[in-house]
Amino acid sequence: MSILLSVSIALLAGLLMTRAFKPFKLPSVTAYLIAGVLIALCAALLGVSLVLKRYSMIGDGLSHVAFGAIAVAAVCDTAPMTVALPVTIASAILLLGLNSSTKIKGDAAIAMISVGTLALGYLLLNVFSTSSNVSGDVCTTLFGSTSILTLSKTDVILCLALTAVVILVFVLFYNRIFAVTFDEDFAIAAGLHAPLYNLLIAVVIAVVIVLAMNFVGSLLISALVLFPAISAMRLFQSFKAVTLCAAVLSVVGAVLGIFVSLFAETPVGPTIVGVDIL
Repeated sequence: MSILLSVSIALLAGLLMTRAFKPFKLPSVTAYLIAGVLIALCAALLGVSLVLKRYSMIGDGLSHVAFGAIAVAAVCDTAPMTVALPVTIASAILLLGLNSSTKIKGDAAIAMISVGTLALGYLLLNVFSTSSNVSGDVCTTLFGSTSILTLSKTDVILCLALTAVVILVFVLFYNRIFAVTFDEDFAIAAGLHAPLYNLLIAVVIAVVIVLAMNFVGSLLISALVLFPAISAMRLFQSFKAVTLCAAVLSVVGAVLGIFVSLFAETPVGPTIVGVDIL
């Protein structure tokens, strides 16, 4: 009797495992999982520097700029990336300059640009968009897609290419990013051109934000940058340990969020953010 019960339990467990992993045989789901892991990894690597340098709100401001740029692309009927990427990078350079300006304080500049682009983007979509579901398009852009089946092969390839660039930049300039993050005055005294590396950080985070638009939406991107970094800082003290821990937490949060979203049929972006909050 016990043998029969054990066999029945084993068969049931095997059936449940087969059903659980069946969705991941779909190419679109696998693509979304790959893209999610890569984006989460990039966001975590840069998130530690942004938090330590008090640049967290720059990421939030740039996400709103990206929304406005995507609205312009939708109105002009062009590929979103071709507009969003250069506009967001240019805004990162502008915000970094305003952040050190004595005439316009950095937080005020970020608030002005983020709110302004958010409002103009929504206005453009309502006035000029030819879509029959403007509200749905706006909701998807702000909070991410409600389904993991909407990611195209082109999006994944672009994500792979830009992620490789981000990781390469971080590895090659790790020591300089570390120096500029912890003590900018000492880095300048040691001969480093600190503004150049601040600019590099801002440009890379702009790229990450554009990548994450379809993943979690423009309003939730900051969560990928902030939550893993802040959590890692509660566990470790050294920059390298915090960065590695943030990367692990971010990737695990993304994978768990995608799993939960797939089986509970919840929106992907908010689900991943919910896991990060936990």
